[in-house]
Amino acid sequence: MDLRIKSYQEYKDNYAQSIENPEEFWSVIAKKFTWKKQWKTTLEWNFNEPNIKWFQEGELNITENLLDRHLETKGEQVAFYWEANDPSEVGKSITYNELYKEVCKFSNALRQSGVKKGDRICIYMPMVLESVVAILACARVGAIHSIIFAGFSSNALADRINDAQAKLVITSDGLNRGTKQVDLKSMVDVAVNSCSCIEKIIVLNCINSNPPMQEGRDVWYNDIIKGQSTTCQPEIMNSEDMLFILYTSGSTGKPKGVVHTCGGYMVYTAYSFQNVFQYEEGDVFWCTADIGWITGHSYIVYGPLLAGATSVIFEGVPTYPDAGRFWQVCEKYNVNQFYTAPTAIRSLMAFGLDVVNKYDLSALKVIGSVGEPINEEAWNWYFENIGKKNCPVVDTWWQTETGGIMLSGLGKLSPMKPTHAGYPLPGIQMVLLDGDGTEIIENQQEGYLCIKFPWPSMLRTTYGDHDRCKNVYFSNYDGYYFTGDGAKRDENGMYRIIGRVDDVINVSGHRFGTAEIEDAINTNKFALESAVVGYPHDIKGQGIYAYVVVDGTNSAEQSQIISSLTESVSEGIGKIAKPDKIQLVTGLPKTRSGKIMRRILRKIAEGEKSNFGDTSTLLDPTLVEDIVSNSL
Repeated sequence: MDLRIKSYQEYKDNYAQSIENPEEFWSVIAKKFTWKKQWKTTLEWNFNEPNIKWFQEGELNITENLLDRHLETKGEQVAFYWEANDPSEVGKSITYNELYKEVCKFSNALRQSGVKKGDRICIYMPMVLESVVAILACARVGAIHSIIFAGFSSNALADRINDAQAKLVITSDGLNRGTKQVDLKSMVDVAVNSCSCIEKIIVLNCINSNPPMQEGRDVWYNDIIKGQSTTCQPEIMNSEDMLFILYTSGSTGKPKGVVHTCGGYMVYTAYSFQNVFQYEEGDVFWCTADIGWITGHSYIVYGPLLAGATSVIFEGVPTYPDAGRFWQVCEKYNVNQFYTAPTAIRSLMAFGLDVVNKYDLSALKVIGSVGEPINEEAWNWYFENIGKKNCPVVDTWWQTETGGIMLSGLGKLSPMKPTHAGYPLPGIQMVLLDGDGTEIIENQQEGYLCIKFPWPSMLRTTYGDHDRCKNVYFSNYDGYYFTGDGAKRDENGMYRIIGRVDDVINVSGHRFGTAEIEDAINTNKFALESAVVGYPHDIKGQGIYAYVVVDGTNSAEQSQIISSLTESVSEGIGKIAKPDKIQLVTGLPKTRSGKIMRRILRKIAEGEKSNFGDTSTLLDPTLVEDIVSNSL
């Protein structure tokens, strides 16, 4: 199934068709997939409720499209190469035939464990092949998977399990990450102590740590797949049945469970994968993301497998055993398409070119970035030293909520420009709005980035709280999906993302709500109140700056307090959300109505010493001077 656009003119023609008759455009593409029953209505929608339904009454199972459909022609083709954290460890590979059998065995084991269509299953696992098997087994039996990044704390894990009311957790004893081993099983044990919904924990042995296993609840992965059949009848799913829930941070403290459904997500991830990366038969694709993020869902698991691609899964980190590891892996597997985050690129730039130039990167055809806007210096370094000026850089913009890439170049077909994500993919009706919600038609303008027509892989709701979905994404501007980002269009209509305009910080491509971090800080015994803002960070894109009002009656040292506050965030969310800077303050600048003036705090974090506007309306204007004089 080749969904690729073959020329820039074809892109322009397809884009025009997709705007003039979007239902016909997506219907033609969807018919290329395997359906148990064809849909009756291609699209029903309104953005007011919101209510979006694609391919209604169509029936399918997504795993038949990414496994069964390939067996006759690609059965012996490698689906995944697995590269271990330790380069001296022998890697593994799994063919489509082998992956099919493993998925069927685990699917049968899930059914035997009492898992039924619609049940929620939490996956908290490292980057190993069994993680993909677990995801696909859930999809095959109609269970809704919720993958939680294995860097989140037990508290954050418990919050997500309880919100989804998951009945089962799939995890491992631990994971390897650089020089460290991380104990995952104990994190799960702590989490499920406050999760009465959990009935069973399935544990994969990854690091031979021999964790405690609770009889009647905990079972080893290898034990439950033993003796299971290598065939499994897939559950028939409606196109709009839930496929997965993925939790993402918002501007309130509670993470929101973004819901994606079976049919539309399948069609768009396959289409966007093939076109953005211009994947061809025989290529090897590598996305360095973790499966716990949407990038891992769409461009490690679903998109590539739907396309019958061969991909690399990497267990380790880019700097272990040295900063040449990414390039060593590219050479080892003759990677043709490489997709990573600007944070990784910026951090690797600091190690110089010696660790790059000793590896053969001539197989690369497309290099991509994801997670946040890429700055010009990093773009040029990537293009010149990794792509050797021969590979297009696809600077992709999209979100957990969009399900797939929205703005990007298409391999070598379309123009590229440093710091610019590019043009919308066919079917994506991207617009800029001014503050009044009026569309900005002219180029060389900036505004709020919105989308005015549905696309197949967009979120359908936030799990258990549809009003939240409406309020966050569809209530800012009537009739539009609001991305939360600001953007500019250049003279040719190419989009450049400026950054978030809400209370969300993008750290190394991972989004954290400021309220979520503040909630974690405020649980600390020293903290009376806190305010968190983002600030520019050379490596991460944005860093986290926390202003914390502490209890003046304690006698603890400042370093002890800061260490304790940092630990509260690690325990409440995970180490990935630790503030880069914590400034202890006597108070926060507030209006007389009690609103914290984050605009001022953001400016101070960015290094501003003045130009704060009129501060006379603040409850205590002198606080601003104190904060500035002690800023970090």
